[in-house]
Amino acid sequence: MGTKVESTTLIHLGRVFRLERERLALENGNTVDLDIIRHPGAAAIVPLKDNDTILLIKQFRRAAAGYIWEIPAGTLNKAEEPLACAHRELEEETGFSAGKMEKIGEIVPVPGYSDEKIRIFLASELSPAKQHLDRDEMLSVHEIKVQEVLKMVEDGRIIDGKTIAGLFFMSRKRMIH
Repeated sequence: MGTKVESTTLIHLGRVFRLERERLALENGNTVDLDIIRHPGAAAIVPLKDNDTILLIKQFRRAAAGYIWEIPAGTLNKAEEPLACAHRELEEETGFSAGKMEKIGEIVPVPGYSDEKIRIFLASELSPAKQHLDRDEMLSVHEIKVQEVLKMVEDGRIIDGKTIAGLFFMSRKRMIH
């Protein structure tokens, strides 16, 4: 039988995402209404400098009520490939470009109410470029040793999910090589 979408209603159309309400006929026989955020997807980047230093950003996030530590990331533009987005966002947010960019993972950060997928890349062979922040971005770039960054996750200074996932993928990749 499977799950069947009986109807979809647009609730809100925002700058980045849209909010829809779907009425679903579930395979267990129940009918439910679910609110789902439809998101174009994003790319996040672990910028590895000199093999033992990561570029982290400390960014103001109104929804998180202050500044939080993150890896660079951004939303895909219309018809933009995740790899192109990763290169663009790395330069825009950190002022560095990558000679090498490799996909290391993918996450769905909030599957209970959003279809957003974040593709995570490892950037290396970094060289200075021009930083150009969006109007709503308030952030600072910090070069931090890999071991210290991992301690920041353990002690709760890093709470951002995509950042924790990116660091996990990066550490697994480094263990394999």
